[in-house]
Amino acid sequence: MGFKGWLAESLPVTTTSIIIVPGWRDSGPGHWQSLWAERLPHARRVVQDDWITPTRSAWVSQLEKTVLAATHPVVIVAHSLGCIATTHMGPEAAAKVCGALLVAPADPERRAILSDFAPVPYAALPYRSIVVASSNDPFCPIRLAGAYARAWGSEFVRMQNAGHINIDSGHGEWPLGWALLQSLEGDHSTIQPAAGYSQVSPAAA
Repeated sequence: MGFKGWLAESLPVTTTSIIIVPGWRDSGPGHWQSLWAERLPHARRVVQDDWITPTRSAWVSQLEKTVLAATHPVVIVAHSLGCIATTHMGPEAAAKVCGALLVAPADPERRAILSDFAPVPYAALPYRSIVVASSNDPFCPIRLAGAYARAWGSEFVRMQNAGHINIDSGHGEWPLGWALLQSLEGDHSTIQPAAGYSQVSPAAA
């Protein structure tokens, strides 16, 4: 069974609202975030007014509005700069979040166009979170991603030579990410993997 068939058979019975938070320049067709947004009927995608020259106030405000409008506790699925925007949310929006999958977080100090998001908050997040990072991400050194995870109190999943964990690095359909999302939803939903797939423990990834 292909990933599409497996995903269709493992859609969750959920009491959470999944919010997908793309990074700089958005996540295009074929990106795992775009595929999940299409296939998860209970997911909402944050749409920014300006994907090219992002500002922290505008991006965080749009994210907070989306979170506060959700009808259930929120699980955030963020990529790149979306991870950093997530950590900048204020306490009201953060209190509505029950989990976050933070994939390939950006380093806004390495790119002038992203500098408005610096400094990155180093306070512990008030919800369970998983940081997924790659050993050869061109936009964030793995050691920095690990430092983020320690500061945020996140579980840390290190992927070997996975680039920026996007379509350019071959991560369209991404079963590992889906399994990590399963673990975040936890008691809030039930997702039954199809035959041939099993839930992945972050410690084993």
